[in-house]
Amino acid sequence: MAAQKALSLTIQDVPTLLSAYMSSLERGGIFVPTRERYELGQEVFLLLMLPGETERVPVTGQVVWVSPEGVSGRRVPGIGIHFSAEDKVVRDRIEGLLAGQLDKGAPTYTL
Repeated sequence: MAAQKALSLTIQDVPTLLSAYMSSLERGGIFVPTRERYELGQEVFLLLMLPGETERVPVTGQVVWVSPEGVSGRRVPGIGIHFSAEDKVVRDRIEGLLAGQLDKGAPTYTL
């Protein structure tokens, strides 16, 4: 297994957050655009800035989705990170920002 890597992601607005949030994962997750190579199962540390906030939130998780460089269609290269159990507060904050929008079938970066 590869070593843990650190990333940073700033999400400017709620529509972008809706496209990046992975609500189908048990503990929630987030898509992070990147051209770096990651492996499924790799641990990642992320500093996440949510819309309307002024401080980055530290998040840890595992890579569960990979869209490699050169991916077809409208897909953006990047990874999906499944939040760790300790990141429930972050998941709850995200789902609060997305209240009423998660079940509308909006297009996402992953599905």
